[in-house]
Amino acid sequence: MSIPMIVYLNACGIVCALGNGVPEVRANLFAGRSGVLPTTACSSGPNAGRLLPLGQVQSALPSVDHLPPAQRSRNNALALAALAQIRPAVAAAVAKYGAHRIAVIIGTSTSGIAETEHALRHRAVHGDLAPEFHYGQQEMGSPAQMLADQLGIEGPAYSHSSACASSAKALASAARLIRMGLCDAVLTGGVDSLCAFTVAGFAALESVSAERCNPMSAHRHGINIGEGAALFLLTREPAPVALLGWGESSDGHHMSAPDPAGEGARIAMLDALRRANLQPADIDYVNLHGTATPQNDAMESKVIADLFGCEVPASSTKPFTGHTLGAAAAVEAALCWIALQPDNVRGELPPHLWDGARDAALPALNLVPPGATLGRPLRHVLSNSFAFGGSNAVLVLGRAA
Repeated sequence: MSIPMIVYLNACGIVCALGNGVPEVRANLFAGRSGVLPTTACSSGPNAGRLLPLGQVQSALPSVDHLPPAQRSRNNALALAALAQIRPAVAAAVAKYGAHRIAVIIGTSTSGIAETEHALRHRAVHGDLAPEFHYGQQEMGSPAQMLADQLGIEGPAYSHSSACASSAKALASAARLIRMGLCDAVLTGGVDSLCAFTVAGFAALESVSAERCNPMSAHRHGINIGEGAALFLLTREPAPVALLGWGESSDGHHMSAPDPAGEGARIAMLDALRRANLQPADIDYVNLHGTATPQNDAMESKVIADLFGCEVPASSTKPFTGHTLGAAAAVEAALCWIALQPDNVRGELPPHLWDGARDAALPALNLVPPGATLGRPLRHVLSNSFAFGGSNAVLVLGRAA
């Protein structure tokens, strides 16, 4: 039997509510400092002026004035901030392999919707759309095309938009392109920006928490919306962390609610483990989807307990970043990438921030307290992403042998 080609996560750029860049994000993550803060949700609509905990990026972002009007958006500014951290590595890959052998695959769900909202508010007051508005700003393919244009990349460039599973699917697609020999390197990940549309939508579903989200708690009330970007350079060149496996499935159950039995989630986890040639006992840490909504946490905790038992360390990192929607899987993969770095010799784990009030109806998972360590370097981690419409995607990352 042939051994599958391993693809490596050679470089990582991240910007989110935890900070801008790997060092700042890592320091805040392991110190247990949340980036979710009370923020005015929006200036108009049903949530106008309402203070909600949001995972907003606080750092200054690159200018987008040099971009064509169709590509000028906060979403693309976030993508440029993540790119800046790894641009030398991407440029080196372009020089080595050629622009035609490199792809850009990005997950997103908001793209430039915030710019559309601004244009519509302008029209309500002035009778016409804001002069800087361009319909192309809201195209889902915008971040992938913008990055390809900025880097002179000539390979495939496209976006995945499947809600919270978007950027996990982007990473899986990137790995497939390399394994099939269609590309030698892929710039991949996800980006999403805060906008009133998503806040109002989740609020209408009564899924938005008025406090910092409280995953797995008996007192959980829903999610906090966040924003961010995480980008990786994938190649066959050996690096400390590899993308070992991925699994994808569809519940076929409900537009917004997960299958209570978690069969789709189970299939995706098992598929990711199979592709990585691992058993459940090989996983050192599980990054939960952990939205803090009643149904997601009930489903996910049941499947984790059934497959991995209640001893494996697990946490939801959404109380640190907010739920970054289309970027969530990439942001959380970046946090796992940080935990897998060789200099994490004690095996520090991403903590689970919550009130500690266990829900008696849920399995008693081993939720990571702040400051907890594995006592040795991590070897393999699994990260879950479960989206609206029953779109499930799971990633397995590991230390390179």
